Amino acid sequence: MASSRGGEALARSPEPHSPLRRRPPVAAEGDDGRGGVRRGEDQGAGGSVWADFSRRASAPVHRRVRESPLSSDAVFKQSHAGLLNLCIVVLIAVNGRLIIENLMKYGLLIRAGFWFSSKSLRDWPLLICCVTLPVFPLGAFTTEKMAQHKFISEPLVICLHVVLTMASILYPVYVIIRFDSAVLSGFTLMFFAIIVWSKLVSYAHTNYDRRVLSKSIHKDDIHSHFPELDDLKWVSFKSLVYFMVAPTLCYQLNYPRTTSIRKGWVIHQIVKLVIFTGLMGFIIEQYINPIIKNSQHPLRGNLLYAIERVLKLSIPTLYVWLCMFYCFFHLWLNILAELLRFGDREFYKDWWNAKTIDEPVHKWMIRHIYFPCLQNGLPKGVALMIAFFLSAIFHEICVAVPCQIFKFWAFIGIMFQIPLIVLTKYLQNKFKNTTVGNMIFWLFFCILGQPMCILLYYHDVMNRKVKL
Repeated sequence: MASSRGGEALARSPEPHSPLRRRPPVAAEGDDGRGGVRRGEDQGAGGSVWADFSRRASAPVHRRVRESPLSSDAVFKQSHAGLLNLCIVVLIAVNGRLIIENLMKYGLLIRAGFWFSSKSLRDWPLLICCVTLPVFPLGAFTTEKMAQHKFISEPLVICLHVVLTMASILYPVYVIIRFDSAVLSGFTLMFFAIIVWSKLVSYAHTNYDRRVLSKSIHKDDIHSHFPELDDLKWVSFKSLVYFMVAPTLCYQLNYPRTTSIRKGWVIHQIVKLVIFTGLMGFIIEQYINPIIKNSQHPLRGNLLYAIERVLKLSIPTLYVWLCMFYCFFHLWLNILAELLRFGDREFYKDWWNAKTIDEPVHKWMIRHIYFPCLQNGLPKGVALMIAFFLSAIFHEICVAVPCQIFKFWAFIGIMFQIPLIVLTKYLQNKFKNTTVGNMIFWLFFCILGQPMCILLYYHDVMNRKVKL
């Protein structure tokens, strides 16, 4: 038997060419880290002898220098998949308990009126406004055509584009305030109007730059590097229409395209979009609404009570924000891109790994605000501040106009990120660790900032209704 052969081999003193001589105990091949041997690495009788010896009580267990898995030198070399699974299980258990507790306390609060009610019919002027917004891209195209044929001068072209872009924002603002629309309907219209405004700015700025390039002495070198700029004076209505419906804010004549439309994939994404939209509605009606209705103005009354409300609101708000991001920036934009065969689908980067507040910056902001500021000789800090200032203005417009309250909470929240950038970089340099920056990003961006803004705007809206 194998065991008797192993005993006879151990009884004899090892010969120079014995298998025990060929396997030093310190650097034992096939050691699996648990005192065992991996199969398939030892061949022949020598491997069999060594396998039998490693299972005996006299076989050495400690054969090399090793660190504990949670030691500081080894913790980042280990796999933490099990701990991640534990966190997921604990998260499911904790949230499951909260769901049961909430249902026992309030019952099922979500109703069909959350999606549509008779009040929605009163917002028909907003629907008309939304349908008529394409008039402004048509005006921009007409302006570019006249500029192409030199019917109007360059200063007049710029003036017309400024008027069109400003009108595309002021028109929805007037409609929302004039007809006192619902907050959700007004927010949707303003969000759509800001998208149209951003596309018009990109269309005007890109065509202006193309006209400058057509007069440049370096246009041949530019053409060699960017062959898609083959006709620097060409203005196409077809390219404008595609751009206005494409999932991008940056205009160019041609985009990378896919070869076909995956119909089954689109249906799958639509199903997920419906599910996550329903999940958002459930969280808003079942958790967020009861919390804010049972709260006070965060800047008035008891400070500890305000902190408790903000922290209690932070988790459902974070879930809704993540679902909203997933539904719009991933599902909806990918569905639209698939239907239009739009190839470049990097609609977002890994902002969840952001080490500073200024990392999640949109391509549109970099292309049309940040780079032009640098090209005009402004320092990077000033260019970044201008980009944040413009972002703060449009965040305020998108929230304040539907609420019809101009308290500048959203504006302050965006501009407050500038000192946070300075603080984050200081702490990263001090502790030599980028994890600090990512923790600050999550703390201020999702845990504290959004719940605070929701409470501030909710109580201001309620106070406005009481006064009316």
